[in-house]
Amino acid sequence: MIRLNLVLLAAVLASAFYLVHTQYESRRLYTALDRAQAQMRKLDAEHEQLKVERRAQATPARVQQLATRQLDMRAVTPGITQYVTVNEAPVAAPATPAGAEGAR
Repeated sequence: MIRLNLVLLAAVLASAFYLVHTQYESRRLYTALDRAQAQMRKLDAEHEQLKVERRAQATPARVQQLATRQLDMRAVTPGITQYVTVNEAPVAAPATPAGAEGAR
């Protein structure tokens, strides 16, 4: 009877240690999950902020301002516009060397 009690006591102790270990692991994993979710929320907020900044940088007024200031570009006016005309002259056939026809 004493042996059976000792075996059962050992089984209860092993079960108790396993339960404590499982609860500890569960808490550790929950903490890691909570940290990962907090980081995800932080990165989502940062991503939204970057999208807002990108939209602000791409406004037509800002692009025009940068083109004027940094690239020295100016708006098109009829006074500075140059028109190109196409000359419709016929294109002459290329001359062939004298020895090229005999080589065929």
